[in-house]
Amino acid sequence: MLKMRIFLIILLFSFKLQATEVWENNIIDPTVHSVLFGKVGTDDRYAVINLNGQEVLKLSFDMLANQSENLQFTLVHCDANWKPTKLNPNEYLVGMNFDNVNDFRFSTNVYVKYVHYNIFLPNDNMKPKIAGNYIVKVYRNFDEEDLILTRRMMVINNATSIEALARPASLAEYRYTKQEVQFTIGINPSQVINPLEDIKVVVMQNARWDNAITGLKPQFMSNNKLTYEYLDQCIFNGGNEFRWFDTRNLRQFSPNVRSKRTDSVVHALLNMDESRGASQYFNYLDYNGKRILQNKEGTNSDLDGDYAYMTFQLSAVMGVPPGAEVYVIGEFTDWRLMPQFKMYYNKNRQRFDLDVPMKQGRYEYCYAIKNAEGKPDETSLEGNHFQTENEYVILVYTRNLIYNYDELIGIKRFSTSNQ
Repeated sequence: MLKMRIFLIILLFSFKLQATEVWENNIIDPTVHSVLFGKVGTDDRYAVINLNGQEVLKLSFDMLANQSENLQFTLVHCDANWKPTKLNPNEYLVGMNFDNVNDFRFSTNVYVKYVHYNIFLPNDNMKPKIAGNYIVKVYRNFDEEDLILTRRMMVINNATSIEALARPASLAEYRYTKQEVQFTIGINPSQVINPLEDIKVVVMQNARWDNAITGLKPQFMSNNKLTYEYLDQCIFNGGNEFRWFDTRNLRQFSPNVRSKRTDSVVHALLNMDESRGASQYFNYLDYNGKRILQNKEGTNSDLDGDYAYMTFQLSAVMGVPPGAEVYVIGEFTDWRLMPQFKMYYNKNRQRFDLDVPMKQGRYEYCYAIKNAEGKPDETSLEGNHFQTENEYVILVYTRNLIYNYDELIGIKRFSTSNQ
């Protein structure tokens, strides 16, 4: 446990040194792990519900601690660019402006102790009144400045029809490395008065906000349909199929795990990875970066799923740019370059190492380097291939003319395998 305390102290210090962006998916408190947010009873990673519908979202997370915290949460309405609107809470919420996090339980039969929390939205105390983007802010001791984590959620008032496809890029220079998305949006002219100006779209790949494409304007409009068929503005890196490992069983053999041992905690050594930047594409089934948190030997994975210290190894012999800062990223990092997932360069063994606690489950991940803008760049370590199977989502917003806010009126999910 001493190792864990030192680890958390270092993380807390590093987090305090960073400026926190509130209006994104973000983990502020370093004791928070294993955040999941989606529809109850599904593995849907898009936190979207219908306005006045019956769907319920579940936000769950662990805090590595022996005692529970006094936590609260609230919703903040945002525009299409995820900036807070000028609406008062009573204009976008029914019920209370905040609520207590009362659903928490303590871990059982684990080496690493934690408290598991659940938040359900909407609930009897708090419901969104209007469509659009919302930020869920979780904080402690009634102090909204003492943030624990933030999550993005969306409420849709569906009023569109969307046709879309993703395919290899048409331009010769991108033909073998990128994928282009083309789509049309059918609108209701009585609801959208000036579609060329009032309609805003967001195109996402694999539920990632960090490389989402925004600011697209329709090329033309005909019969109340907006057409977006750009060859160079709505293109994404094809990427590669995700790397993965499985620790749902810590007592037996696990795929892509080389060895395990237990002292005061469980340690799991992953197979040695190598750069795939110059490798040929190899097709295999993945889940587009999603993870499954599960303990196959337990009865309730929320509470008896243990944390193992996962050791990642990336060979630096070939394919890693000199002086590169290498990170492990995935859904579990919110696709961010998080300090605790930065790899250490082991000069003697010519490899990058990382040792980090992760809850039992099946994880998909990739390696990235920090580019000049401080953002993740997977190209040199993972490669880009037009054949890669990826999932895409299109979000459509319009300006509400009465209350002057961005209303989410359309969503479309599809993948390259649908073509």
